[in-house]
Amino acid sequence: MGHALYFPTCRVAKYGRRPGAAGPFRGVARQRRHHRASDLIGSKSLDLQEKLSRLGISGNLFTVYLSAINMGAATVACLAQRTGLARTTTYDAVARLEEEGLVEFQGSGRKRMVVARDPSVLMEYVAARRQMVTDMLPQLRSMYNHVKGKPQIRFYEGLEGMRTALWDSLRDDSLTLRATFSMYEIEGMPGLDEIERYRQARVERKIFMRVIRSRSRDTRAIWPSSAEDMREVRFTPPALTLAMTTLIYGNTVALMSSKRENYGLIIESEEYAAHQGMLFEAVWMASEPAPPAASQPSADAP
Repeated sequence: MGHALYFPTCRVAKYGRRPGAAGPFRGVARQRRHHRASDLIGSKSLDLQEKLSRLGISGNLFTVYLSAINMGAATVACLAQRTGLARTTTYDAVARLEEEGLVEFQGSGRKRMVVARDPSVLMEYVAARRQMVTDMLPQLRSMYNHVKGKPQIRFYEGLEGMRTALWDSLRDDSLTLRATFSMYEIEGMPGLDEIERYRQARVERKIFMRVIRSRSRDTRAIWPSSAEDMREVRFTPPALTLAMTTLIYGNTVALMSSKRENYGLIIESEEYAAHQGMLFEAVWMASEPAPPAASQPSADAP
């Protein structure tokens, strides 16, 4: 046989004027209802209230959360009576606490109860917020540095990081891209399929690309110069080998590492982009033009 859940009875003292009572009793119920939430917290919980408020659990959220923990299981109406809050206010607080994973509903209909989850979930609650801050920190720091006039440097790990660096170069349709491609590294990561999707998007946006490559890093005879693919290719002198892939556009330089180091890097700096652009033009002048495609453009060219 299963064990029935124990649901505590919601007992709340009723205050107010008795029939025929004197006028001074008027308003007592309202005053005591306002004090009920603070009475529930108690002096020993003030430190707990302060700490939870720093996690964003404050005001009505704290009052309802603490009540849910103390009561074990209760209806929204019972929580509203216990805390002295309006039922709609209590329901909004419960919905927010459920969204944060701190309470859950059990049962259905009139027996639908609010049950506080084990307080250890607060560790997950804090971890989720920490991750959220970590995720938005690069963007916030980039905005901060932009206001300060500092270079903006964004570092991304893994395959997704390389994709981020690659696709960032298409954010402005009016630019002509200057790139150095290390073909051996590109084939390993992010891979030819990703480069094909990139090529299609670039051509659709009518962004022309000038590319410098090293024959010693080429793995196959693909991606030649192509007017249809809006791409001009040159090969470096034999003594010069390109070991990384870079893209220069506007005031930004994006870099993709080898599969071994596994990262993407985006640097927004007027001076750095100008410097890299100058080096690109110097190597471009010293490089050998690649012959154009003999027939149709390659289907998997960047």
